[in-house]
Amino acid sequence: MQQQAMDRFLAQVQNRAFVTAKLATGNEDEALDIVQDSMFKLVKQYQDKPESQWPALFQRVLQNNIRDWYRRQKVRRILFWWQQHDLTEETMQGEVEPNRAQDPEVTLAGSQINDRVETALKQLPQRQQQAFLLRAWWEYSTDETAQIMGCSSGSVKTHYSRATKALQQALQV
Repeated sequence: MQQQAMDRFLAQVQNRAFVTAKLATGNEDEALDIVQDSMFKLVKQYQDKPESQWPALFQRVLQNNIRDWYRRQKVRRILFWWQQHDLTEETMQGEVEPNRAQDPEVTLAGSQINDRVETALKQLPQRQQQAFLLRAWWEYSTDETAQIMGCSSGSVKTHYSRATKALQQALQV
């Protein structure tokens, strides 16, 4: 019974977790690794915890894995500067649900908006990106976001506010 509940939970969060990790890393393969590792850690370390605690625990594990990825990237750049990989040049090829008989112009406009939003999100500092995604995408409260990010509620509010302002400026027509 507990295993079935865990399977359902992981199925519910996998797509949003992948988008979160892909926005953070700019790389689909790295994002998949981060999400898979996060899921394994949740099952291994927290499966016996109450189901109501899984969302916050999963977010904490996911955000820690993203933070660890950034640390590894920094070390790699320092040790192997000649192999430095510029993440800003990578494109984000997201999985999109099939459009149901939409006008091609509407589809193109939506795609362009999505590209602009993804580009703007990738340009945010990591903590602002985390706060924005956890609050707006995952719909966590300020307190839940603070717990996940390991900071105060005031810091979450600051990061979220700055992210929102930066996104508004970047997305103005």
